[in-house]
Amino acid sequence: MEHRSNPVLDADWPDPDVIRVGGDYWMIASSFNRAPGLPVLRSSNLVDWEHVTNALPALVPLEHYALPRRGSGVWAPSIREHDGTFFIVYPDPDHGIFVIDAPHPAGPWSAPRLLLAGHGLIDPCPLWDDEGRAHLVHGWARSRAGVKNRLSLLEVTPDLTAPLSASEVLIDGAEIPGMLTLEGPKAYVHDGWYWIYAPAGGVADGYQVVFRSRDLRGPYEHRVVLEHDDTTVNGPHQGALVDDEQGCWWFVHFQDRDVFGRVTHVQPVRFDAEGWPHMGEPVDATRGRPVAVVPEVGAVGGSGPVTGYTEPRRSDDFTSRELAPRWHWQANPRADRWRTGDGRLDLAFAPSPRADLRQLGDVLGQQLPGQPSSWEVELHLPAAPPRRDAAPERAGIVVLGLSYAWAGLVRDGDGIALVHGTMPQDAADETIHRARLLTADPTAEASIRLHLTCDQAGRIALGASPGRAAPAGRPAGAAPPQWLLTGWQSTKGRWIGAEVGLFAAAGSMVDHVLDDRRASFGPVTVHCEGCDI
Repeated sequence: MEHRSNPVLDADWPDPDVIRVGGDYWMIASSFNRAPGLPVLRSSNLVDWEHVTNALPALVPLEHYALPRRGSGVWAPSIREHDGTFFIVYPDPDHGIFVIDAPHPAGPWSAPRLLLAGHGLIDPCPLWDDEGRAHLVHGWARSRAGVKNRLSLLEVTPDLTAPLSASEVLIDGAEIPGMLTLEGPKAYVHDGWYWIYAPAGGVADGYQVVFRSRDLRGPYEHRVVLEHDDTTVNGPHQGALVDDEQGCWWFVHFQDRDVFGRVTHVQPVRFDAEGWPHMGEPVDATRGRPVAVVPEVGAVGGSGPVTGYTEPRRSDDFTSRELAPRWHWQANPRADRWRTGDGRLDLAFAPSPRADLRQLGDVLGQQLPGQPSSWEVELHLPAAPPRRDAAPERAGIVVLGLSYAWAGLVRDGDGIALVHGTMPQDAADETIHRARLLTADPTAEASIRLHLTCDQAGRIALGASPGRAAPAGRPAGAAPPQWLLTGWQSTKGRWIGAEVGLFAAAGSMVDHVLDDRRASFGPVTVHCEGCDI
């Protein structure tokens, strides 16, 4: 894969919004049920990105999101600067529209405050007019509000603390022939026009529409400016318009790649004599299609040198006392159930009486890479005293979506065994396969090195090799893995791609602390495109 090939971020960074601050570009994305949420990324060229922080340490309401709320949480956000303050406005379709602010995109970000309460309010974007008045454009989710395919507008205070008017329909997609699922608006003022960039047609098969008017409240004229055409980029839409320091323009948007999630593309943009944007490669006089390779920033007509594919760091040696920003939980985390540092990650065995990892908030994950990848991690179960209850304990690595597959160790009354399991999408119980018994002593310690590979179609293989207790003369991990599961097809999650996660769970309601019973994970190493990432 070329360095500047689209997608520039081939993993699940949904619904991107981007602004430029000096020579740096700052991008945020949806995070749904994941915590921490609202990832903040930085780039100097729109191609190479660093995951700097997460603007939302925990989702609110805190107790509501103590459990995984798949398909809820943070939907499409926007980031803007006004009078020296940076704002992120994000929707939670079950609670309303929230605002956080910071002196810089890297933070620190404030606690969220509720701007608009309600169900089905989504995709908000603030806009300050030339008089300093602030407005909010937003969409609607039919699953919560009963309506969709329309964009609404209301006035809010300039500091985004309170509404000043009722919400009124600005653009009704039902009144435009063929317009379906109009959503995700981003609002701009440019060359004397009010512009609204918005996708339509749905996530998987949609297209990008641009509306403009001399008056913020309309009426608006529109054009379709970016579509699939004959490319492999289905549904190119929902994103951000941003300029560079040389005066060139770019559109950053996503493509839904199913199990790999919503990946990030960058299109060059030029404006014609009438002020309309033209994106990507021309299809006709108004529409464009996505480009395969991103021209260099500041040189829309050319492309730069080709190097390897890059993305924000994945591998982790766990030497820091804080988790790297790339990691996230499936629900708001509990600080007493994990710790990191000294080259390992400790996870307390979290209660999981149903033994369904889709219901476990304590799965620590990363997005599944869109390129073929391989993962390795050392798993260690410290020696533990006998337990009063007979509930099994298990820990390992999982590929998690609407279905899941995992491999790891199980400690029960028979001892400690190497195991793998699968859970189909509509099933209620796992299918478990025991590969071998490591020890018949359930109080003993045990180690194993876990291996995971994913191919270009999202098919998964899970395996294991000797860990810390490797035979004398052979370092841990030197032996080829014993493959436990091959060719398993991963599936996407609810509005997100699949993810790779680490977990430790006990089949009871007993709440363990770290110093009581835990699993330890050694360094995580990820290879993609032949490189350690």
